[in-house]
Amino acid sequence: MPTANYKIGEDFPVQFAWRLPEGDYLRAVFNAHILEHYPHADKYLVRLTELVAGREDTADGDMKEIDDMSKEYWALIPRLIGRRLGLAYEADTGNALYLRLATLTGEHDFFFRFDHLEEKDQEI
Repeated sequence: MPTANYKIGEDFPVQFAWRLPEGDYLRAVFNAHILEHYPHADKYLVRLTELVAGREDTADGDMKEIDDMSKEYWALIPRLIGRRLGLAYEADTGNALYLRLATLTGEHDFFFRFDHLEEKDQEI
């Protein structure tokens, strides 16, 4: 049974990876600040507080030069900072979480499903 390795108020790095249409991989590491625990679901509620690192690899695993990276998709990364999201306890291991590209583009609400919490905070 998965367990939380971090407490509310602590931070850990979380790495996301997306496969781009041409086969390359975009990887971004964020600092995740723990807001809540949901032990019944084996999940954290976290806020992504900062971008710590990032890179883009070719399909063969070679790191791409900055000038060769996908500007279209990298432009979407900064909007993830400040987002709240649920992450399985296993996300705190440092291993990459491979996500569908639709989560980065916003077609899937993985990073945006807690927007209603942001709106509620602004009302207070």
